[in-house]
Amino acid sequence: MKKIILSTLLVFLTFTIAIAQDYTTPNTGVTWTLADIAAASPTTITISGNDYTLLGNLTISENDTVIIDSDLTLLIDTDKLITVFGAFTINSNAVTITALDENAPYEGFLFEEFSTIDISNTTIEYGGGLRVLTETFSIDNCTLTNNVSGATTSAVIQLSRGLPQITNNTISFNENPAIGSAANSVVSAYIFNNMIEGNNQANSNRPQINLGTTLANEPLEIIQNTIIGDPALEQAGGIAIANFVGGNVNVVIDNNIIRGNRYGITILGTNDSAEITNNVIEDNNIQGDPNLGGSGINLNSSSVSADVIVSGNEIRRNLWGITLQGSASVNLGDDSNNPGLNVFAENENGGVVYALYNNTANTISAKHNCWIENQQSTEQQVEDVIFHIVDNPALGEVIFDPFECGVLGVADNTIENFSFYPNPVKNEINFNNIYSFEKVAVYGIQGNLISSEIISEGQNTLHINLPSGLYFVNFSNDVQTVTKKMIVE
Repeated sequence: MKKIILSTLLVFLTFTIAIAQDYTTPNTGVTWTLADIAAASPTTITISGNDYTLLGNLTISENDTVIIDSDLTLLIDTDKLITVFGAFTINSNAVTITALDENAPYEGFLFEEFSTIDISNTTIEYGGGLRVLTETFSIDNCTLTNNVSGATTSAVIQLSRGLPQITNNTISFNENPAIGSAANSVVSAYIFNNMIEGNNQANSNRPQINLGTTLANEPLEIIQNTIIGDPALEQAGGIAIANFVGGNVNVVIDNNIIRGNRYGITILGTNDSAEITNNVIEDNNIQGDPNLGGSGINLNSSSVSADVIVSGNEIRRNLWGITLQGSASVNLGDDSNNPGLNVFAENENGGVVYALYNNTANTISAKHNCWIENQQSTEQQVEDVIFHIVDNPALGEVIFDPFECGVLGVADNTIENFSFYPNPVKNEINFNNIYSFEKVAVYGIQGNLISSEIISEGQNTLHINLPSGLYFVNFSNDVQTVTKKMIVE
């Protein structure tokens, strides 16, 4: 009987020793690796080759640094959280952070105020997102996918303050929006060259980029991103900037592709400075209800604020082109500072084309735009696609003359107008080589050469066999070159 009791006790003690423990670094100003933590607390992190398994919550103290500088996979047990008060850096070539069990996500990351975060070349998946309470935050060339609610319920990357840097990432198919901040946060992020697709899988009434107020003197910059919707997520918009708390909105939205969302871009509330320039805003109509959304650009403010500057955009096949509500005002082109040059095409609902719907009492300057693409339009034809005082005397006038619509002539047939189709692409692109290009090269978003081949004049077909994502295609000869974005589905 004593032997049985002793044996049972030994089993119980062994089981107790094996239970995972949480670990907090000792706050002594030391730089730690995951291997160091495993040595200090083998029940928190275990190692098998290049696989590290986090079995308990990990806290990095304010005076300590954890660095990952070798290629590895970090598997994190269900509901476990990494909290950083100090510094956390990933600067290897290929790191994967994922759930130990994909069906049991980990809690995610909590980057506390005053922490220093620098993450690059990392895949972050099947976790609860990144809650960023610090302003010293950068994430570059990473993939964030299949993340769910956990450390954050608002966005995969939830920002709180300062000038965070979000560059060259792929953020796709997550439960929540890709990037967000609270209405009362003050964030002027630099969001550059990211591929953002199919986020807000929860299909709640939120856009893929969902931000609030900004710093007064530093703009929020959303530049050169590709933001693609999922047709099944009819509630998910493209970009929303909202000021409901009386703060500042200082924003530049430039050179993005925004396609296939519930709506393209919306700015809600007053702003101090806003520029929407050189974007391609197409097919943002997936909900299909013009009473609820579908604008390429929507501006809605309850009080008068600075004009939103809108120029050089291509706005096609949304339910509405541009809609103005409340006291919102926009400058779509004038004779001094804004060249206009917006192009509109087939923004239609209910059988009527609405390039611009001015549902305000404001007079809108909208000169030097192309209101009906590829058509030599008359003044009446332009009038027919603009809703304003002519249609309802209570509304403000849209001053649209002079307008610049027409099919490109020989003098306008410049290299900048060269393009290929289809885009997005599945397995091939086609183009008419009328500029005597000799070579076509495909590059990744980091500038790495993927392929190169010689091409001939006239019609060409280039076969594409690449993973989904954003690429750049360069056409060149000895005297000229042009680079175009390519989206692979």
